[in-house]
Amino acid sequence: MAHLSAKVLVLGLLLGADWVCYATAQDVCTFLGEKDTNSFYQEGDVVIGGLFPVHRCSVSSLPSFQRSPFSARTLRWMRTMILAVNEVNRQRDLLPSLTLGFHIRDTCDQTCGSLRSSLLLVNGQPDGVAGSEGAASGTGWDCASVHRAVSPVIIGDAASGLSMAVLKTLGSFHIPLVSYFASCSCLSDKKQFPTFMRTMPSDAFQIRAMAHLVRYFNWTWVGIIGVESDYARFAIQLFLQESIKYSVCAAYVHFYPINISPRSVMKLVDTIQRSSSRVILNFSAELELQSILRECQRRNVTGLQWIASEAWSTAISLWGEFGDLLTGTLGFAIRKADDIPGLKEYLTLGPSDCRESALLAEFWEDTFNCRLNGSLNIHSHSVSSNNREPCSGKENLGEIYTTYGDVSQLRVSYNVYKAVYLIAHALQDMSNCVAGEGPFFNGTCGNPKHVQSWQVSLVKFSTLGEDVSFDHNGDPIASYDLMNWHRGHDGSVQLVKVGFYDASLGDGQNLVINESVIQWPHNTSAARSVCSESCPPGTRIASRKGEPACCFDCIPCAEGEVSNQTDSLNCLGCSNITWPNEARDYCVPKTIEFLSYQESMGIILCGVSTFGACASLSVLAVFITNRHTPIIRGNNMELSFLLLLFLSVCFLIGLLFIGEPSDWLCRIRYPAFGLSFVLCISCLLAKTMVVLMAFRATIPRRDVMKWFGPTQQRSSVLLCTGIQGLICLFWLLSTPPYASVNTGPNSSTIFIECAMGSEVAFWCVLGYIGFLACLCFILAFLARKLPDNFNETKFITFSMLIFFAVWITFIPVYVSTAGKFTVAVHIFAILASAFGLLLCIFAPKCYIKLKQKACYPKLNHTYAFCGFGL
Repeated sequence: MAHLSAKVLVLGLLLGADWVCYATAQDVCTFLGEKDTNSFYQEGDVVIGGLFPVHRCSVSSLPSFQRSPFSARTLRWMRTMILAVNEVNRQRDLLPSLTLGFHIRDTCDQTCGSLRSSLLLVNGQPDGVAGSEGAASGTGWDCASVHRAVSPVIIGDAASGLSMAVLKTLGSFHIPLVSYFASCSCLSDKKQFPTFMRTMPSDAFQIRAMAHLVRYFNWTWVGIIGVESDYARFAIQLFLQESIKYSVCAAYVHFYPINISPRSVMKLVDTIQRSSSRVILNFSAELELQSILRECQRRNVTGLQWIASEAWSTAISLWGEFGDLLTGTLGFAIRKADDIPGLKEYLTLGPSDCRESALLAEFWEDTFNCRLNGSLNIHSHSVSSNNREPCSGKENLGEIYTTYGDVSQLRVSYNVYKAVYLIAHALQDMSNCVAGEGPFFNGTCGNPKHVQSWQVSLVKFSTLGEDVSFDHNGDPIASYDLMNWHRGHDGSVQLVKVGFYDASLGDGQNLVINESVIQWPHNTSAARSVCSESCPPGTRIASRKGEPACCFDCIPCAEGEVSNQTDSLNCLGCSNITWPNEARDYCVPKTIEFLSYQESMGIILCGVSTFGACASLSVLAVFITNRHTPIIRGNNMELSFLLLLFLSVCFLIGLLFIGEPSDWLCRIRYPAFGLSFVLCISCLLAKTMVVLMAFRATIPRRDVMKWFGPTQQRSSVLLCTGIQGLICLFWLLSTPPYASVNTGPNSSTIFIECAMGSEVAFWCVLGYIGFLACLCFILAFLARKLPDNFNETKFITFSMLIFFAVWITFIPVYVSTAGKFTVAVHIFAILASAFGLLLCIFAPKCYIKLKQKACYPKLNHTYAFCGFGL
């Protein structure tokens, strides 16, 4: 004892304490400190310590006569521990040869108060120090006379920060601490806190539950506030990490001091008002929250969805003043016991019971606002208490509601109850230990009547129908009730269970919510709290620079891409044969397009082609009918007939470009086009050369016409056409044209068209036609002024000019168009150039012939008519 006391003395002095007891050289112990009556004590073979924050003191060294807030709820926790200890002592199958005692102290909800009480628990205390005059004055006593036994294990503290302070102080002594309400995940670190155990689930599980909750309701934009404590800091840090998995962002994170000032409150509420978030997560106890709610009430900040941590999710003491603000609050509460047998009766008190305890007396006097005669309550000597009337003795605790007597929400009380049974079962295992098979060094067993603190370990047990077990960190398996704050018909609060979270179940099954019974703030629907509205299908998310991931813009999918999910990060490209619909949320088959006979453009071009062919054949028929007339015979009749025939073929070639392309059609289309126009130009070239050579033949001694007779003319046409035929044959044998399906990625249409196969061959065919046309134009231009009434070279010259204009215009238009319009351009060029040849060369002759018949219907073989001479 002296050895431990010396250690505690040094530790206490280092902490600046003046309330430790220490042993002098003569083994006389001196207690430094004031009177302290706020405790419960009962002897036993093993005395279990208890730390509970009944009062809340701003400074731990306040004089004992100064009043501080009293927690009736915490008093119920204390009494639950006493009930559980007595219940264990009555059981025959649990610790039959061992009696449990308790030493329960008030920590004043402060670090110094927790350290003071914990050191007294593990150091022992002389009987009577709790109120003895000698102890109060610092009088020494024999160390052997210590009557309050050392506590080898402590149940407490309530707050995570206080538990950490106690653990760091008592860590070197290996004193186990079993907390009933400390939930900080940091306490699961066995390297820092090897002797820590708890019946309260770790915040790691609560944070997962809260992250699941906000994601369940699609609250992706939430405000997070918390008191400046280890509990809140670690909880918020965990939530920020967990929320990333569910795409939940923090609109703001704000910490406020435990003793919050008006300026800090205003700054916090300003942040809440400025934010667009309608959901707030708060990590604190109810006392720290009151100032914030009061300011929100003053500013009429309503419509907020509060998410409560387990520290205040069932703190109905807030309802009376802030019911309008807290209606619809959701929060996870630790699992409650439906009933702790005998607790309700045990909590029943009378005046005689309260006179024996300072804490009970204070509770009685505060509840009924009266003063008990002979009370041990030191607060009764304060000024405010002296103004109270003496209690009449007719006060009845059962006639009024108090949080002390409320056994409808036995959550923390149940944790205290389980903590006592945890220690009892650990001691039972120690009692059942067989020498040589024990868990300690060399198989040794501990002695339950002389238990060492390091011998208490975690066990599995059952109580009140629940199987209690712990993981390797000393944390119980988490199970939470999702509580909803309802406003009853009489205006009172009703805590309604609307779901649960069970960490032992798999993802997707661990959170169950009954939305139909949830009461939302102001009886509205669930709040909508997002930074940006969801991006519908057909769009994708585009993050905003410098803002959280939940703040984004919705960008329509690019051409050729779709998104079929809400909030899609990327758009997906359609296949080559599909294309996005108008909404761009799914792909549809592309439209197959080619120049067909069913569409208006195809019908018009088909009609024009047929008309041109018919016109050519009609002119041919006129020429054949009047072949004996000088106007027909005098202009190289045979070549004219061939030219008209080939022109009709040129018109009909346009029909090969209409309809769905196929390989065989493509192989016919381009060679037929090239050969038909070469035949026409070759005939014109032969006609021009005949006219030009005929004029040259009138010069004496120049017999050149023998080289330009009918046979030579036909041969020249065949020769020119043969060259084109060789080009086409080479084209067809090397890389022939073929039907191509053009499925461009940025087009909603599949174009079926004829691919050239060889672009060089196509342009060679077109170039050869151009070469012959140029040659024909030059010769016709040279012969345009020859003195011959039947000289048609000037008409050939004009027709060649039209031919050049059409095909020179054709080249850039052909290159710049796509799909069926390319084919239409090609057909238009064929028809335009063919009509140019037909009209420029044969229209004048037809006009003259028709005019002749109109003027001299009976004149057949004359050389002059209507003013037209030979």
